Amino acid sequence: MATDETVSFKVEREKNFEAREILQKVYEALVEKGYNPINQIVGYILSGDPTYITSHNEARNLIRKIERDELLEKMVKEYIGLED
Repeated sequence: MATDETVSFKVEREKNFEAREILQKVYEALVEKGYNPINQIVGYILSGDPTYITSHNEARNLIRKIERDELLEKMVKEYIGLED
């Protein structure tokens, strides 16, 4: 039975999960290749240069799926306790 009511849903939680999952995979790929993952990820966020991220396990392609400013915003929110 169809209704005229609008159904809403929240996509933000899914995006947060996806960003977190991608960041974890990138982190793991950097560790596997012997890099300091925090330094490499920070370098990428600050510069936008994807060569800070290894191509191992498709990490470079994965990190490009997230906008750097979005990633930084999520990290700051998480740090100060505003993320769900």
